[in-house]
Amino acid sequence: MKPSTLFERIGPDALRAVLADFYGRVFGDVMIGFLFRGKDRQHLIDREYELTAALLGAPGVTYTGRPMRVAHAQHAIFGGQFERRLQILRETLRDHAVDPDVQQAWIDHQLALRGQITRDRGSECDDTAAMQPRLAVAPPAPDPDRPVKLRRR
Repeated sequence: MKPSTLFERIGPDALRAVLADFYGRVFGDVMIGFLFRGKDRQHLIDREYELTAALLGAPGVTYTGRPMRVAHAQHAIFGGQFERRLQILRETLRDHAVDPDVQQAWIDHQLALRGQITRDRGSECDDTAAMQPRLAVAPPAPDPDRPVKLRRR
């Protein structure tokens, strides 16, 4: 029988394993691990499980944590830090061979929460713009008929 929800494609045990691995990576990360210093890892895993399981259609699961804006208000989380966490999530999902549709829904949901978590609006990475070649524009050549002013130091 084909799974009817994204949650059934990953299952509760695999979801918990992904989250345990993910938070292990985040807590130990040299770039963002400091943001999690002193935090209760299991509490974060439990809340993230509720949030993600509900998103993926788990029956009877509801998120019991605080609203994202409230939960992250005491932290100055910037776009680069958000992107780093997102990259760690992508790598963890890949390493656990999570179903591609589940990965996409999960990442899309994280991206939708960005404005409630980060403080630097407009810091989103634009991958397509980053891939565009940048042309260097040379400054205009000096006008040979105009005298050059020299500055004394």
